[in-house]
Amino acid sequence: MPRRALLILVSLLAAAISTSQPLLADAWPQRTVKIIAPLPAGGGTDLAARLFAEGLSRRWGQSVIVENRPGTDGIVGVTSFVNAHDDHTLLFSFAGPISINPLIHDKLPYDPVRDLVPIAAVIDNFFAIAVSAQTELQSIDSFIAAARASPERFNWAATAGLPHYIFLALQKKNGLALTQVPYREFAPALQDLAENRIQVLVTAPTIMLPAVASGKARLLMVTNRQRSPIAPEVPTAIEAGFPELTFDGVVGFFGGRELPAAVRDRIADDVVAVGGDSEVNSRLQAAGVKVRILTSAQFASAIDEQSAKVREIVSTNKTAR
Repeated sequence: MPRRALLILVSLLAAAISTSQPLLADAWPQRTVKIIAPLPAGGGTDLAARLFAEGLSRRWGQSVIVENRPGTDGIVGVTSFVNAHDDHTLLFSFAGPISINPLIHDKLPYDPVRDLVPIAAVIDNFFAIAVSAQTELQSIDSFIAAARASPERFNWAATAGLPHYIFLALQKKNGLALTQVPYREFAPALQDLAENRIQVLVTAPTIMLPAVASGKARLLMVTNRQRSPIAPEVPTAIEAGFPELTFDGVVGFFGGRELPAAVRDRIADDVVAVGGDSEVNSRLQAAGVKVRILTSAQFASAIDEQSAKVREIVSTNKTAR
């Protein structure tokens, strides 16, 4: 091949390689996009997944479907996502599969760092500590004082993940070792709180609102940086004097490691646009979650911060035993 022709061919190949990623991003998606959510249908997080799916579908001109795959601390859904090996499948998840699961499971069927690439965070879940109204406790300080004086009076339960570790940390800080009541299904815990068969429950405030509204339970504190939109009278952990218990239940989109960076950037830009929609914001606020858009780097940083705090809690409780 003549030298001039060879140089032209090399130049064309270099140009094609340098522009392939942006071209791929422009062309994506070419078919239905599936969003796997490792959580059950219903609730604020599932609503967020579906609202963002609707908005992204309009922007992409393709169907976007949500598939709920709950179970085992999110492992079922995450494994399904990782095993799909599909650049048209995304994961919509809380941070636990990365921040918590490696600390509590000896072996995982996925690599949290390699297989889950943060694209953008979209919402914060809220968590709250509540007591049975029959305890007549009005604040987190009064609860701690009562639990120190009569620990045998207090049994507790929490949903798996952050709520569980938040309450462990609260007990450790205040020298408490209260009895935990395990539940196979969580609904009976709500009834038991209302009837004072358990005295403390830690979970999303939305779940406890019916008991609060009926005067059978009282929210003492939310663990987020900001007050809950559906319980604005309840102080945050910082306001209650427990800044170390500040946890935002960050939730967002992840892509697979095979997904080109240009496509991840395209998805992130469109997620930002959907998150700016006033109707999306108002519907999610009514469901007790808050839209908080984070870039890929910010999302990764939030996960790292959560991982470090949970690691310290787990380590401290192991040492205590």
